[in-house]
Amino acid sequence: MTEPKTRRGKVTIRDVAADAGVSTAAVSKVLRNAYGVSDTLRGKVLKSIEKLGYRPSTAARGMRGRTYSVGMLLVEMHNPFVPYIVGGAKEALHKAGYKALIGVGEAEEAIEGSLIDSMIDLQMDGLLLVTPRLPSEVLSRYAAQSPTVVIGHHEDRMDAFDTVNSDDRLGARMAVEALLARGCRDVQMISQPTAGSSREVFDVRERGYLEVMAEAGLSDRTRIWRVGERRYRPGQSVNAFLDQAQLPDGLFCWSDIHAIEIMNAAFERGIPIPERLLVVGYDNSPVAAMPMIGLSSIEQRGTTLGELAAKALLSRIGGRTAPEHLLVRPELVVRRSLG
Repeated sequence: MTEPKTRRGKVTIRDVAADAGVSTAAVSKVLRNAYGVSDTLRGKVLKSIEKLGYRPSTAARGMRGRTYSVGMLLVEMHNPFVPYIVGGAKEALHKAGYKALIGVGEAEEAIEGSLIDSMIDLQMDGLLLVTPRLPSEVLSRYAAQSPTVVIGHHEDRMDAFDTVNSDDRLGARMAVEALLARGCRDVQMISQPTAGSSREVFDVRERGYLEVMAEAGLSDRTRIWRVGERRYRPGQSVNAFLDQAQLPDGLFCWSDIHAIEIMNAAFERGIPIPERLLVVGYDNSPVAAMPMIGLSSIEQRGTTLGELAAKALLSRIGGRTAPEHLLVRPELVVRRSLG
């Protein structure tokens, strides 16, 4: 029995070429999913790669110009909207012969910065950052080192990096307009603990909420509750909203996470929804669609966002320098919580 090459040393691209009976150039074309590679050639090379346990050297590929890898930074994983973005991006990257290496920043700037530094050190060809908490000037510094596309960061005046977002202002307007159309006049909003940057998605959604209320002559009725997205983070509690002496007749939540928590707490208190309180969330998460929940929500097309961001990044990697700032039109999905 022939001793596997992995026991004598690292398997090289030459070993794969020899085993498959092809040239090293042919193996390289298969590895980078180059145009014009036949199914027969691809099958032979992939069979040899599996047989020999070959792993391409990222560093070596980087010295030749590209590693065909992209660093993807996620702010966190507990939001059910994020996997849709990841899925859309990975599909587009895979078709182009790229792989994504994912890091989770836990909404902490220091962790995010450390992960991005590592991605750049590993010579990844580009960065796809999903709802980072880093300020624009820091993102620009990273973009000067590596092609960068950012999702969940509204900054359409930046030249250094691209942005791809749902039109969060329009989505918020759709939600509040739907509440007013159903007779609500006292509409409040649940948002994140911090605000005022104008670039975060919740800031933009707050802007849409305030605009519609002002246009309806209801600015004196506006109130924004700043509830932490996690129980251990600072902010008001869902119970504080429900403890009001007089509940509003409508509620717009910046995310389904808070909207579902509100609906659950209201159920435990015997507050009927939608009879006593109309609710609209944001993200159109799978839980929102469950019949026992029936949460009306804004669909922001996460798969499309991920796909567009990946394609924009590939274009940047290919040499495009003109900035792109794309907005995807959201949609209101009406369910039981709107009556």
